Amino acid sequence: MQVILLEKIVNVGNLGDVVRVRDGFARNFLIPQKKARRATEAALKEFEERRAELERAQAEKLEQAQALAARMEGLVLSLLQKAGVDGRLFGSVTTMDIAAELVNKGYEGVAKSQVRMPEGAIKAIGEYMVQIALHPDVVTEITIKVEGELV
Repeated sequence: MQVILLEKIVNVGNLGDVVRVRDGFARNFLIPQKKARRATEAALKEFEERRAELERAQAEKLEQAQALAARMEGLVLSLLQKAGVDGRLFGSVTTMDIAAELVNKGYEGVAKSQVRMPEGAIKAIGEYMVQIALHPDVVTEITIKVEGELV
């Protein structure tokens, strides 16, 4: 299916690009999330009329993401989890735990889908680097310090 992108999508294209994507990806994700529209003549014409407005909105989102990334620079987030004597956690620290803690610390707008954990869920006490993708062009790293609470 051919769609017009209404914002930048990683590995797909930029704002205004007419791209061919799989039908399910368009119907189930891009169109319901208002990230794209079907590429019809009427939609193309309407997009060209709204192009400046969409570009301004995207620039504003990028600016907000860069400001939040600057605030997060060098952030060390401490999490207290139940652990055994050998340093292994009972359970694990997931993207949801990290996103919730960031929101508690005042970094609004960080969703669990924006937290990237290259080594998967954290299952032991220690310090770990985690990426936060605030925008397709803005990715920042923070340190997660997992401390054990003996049971």
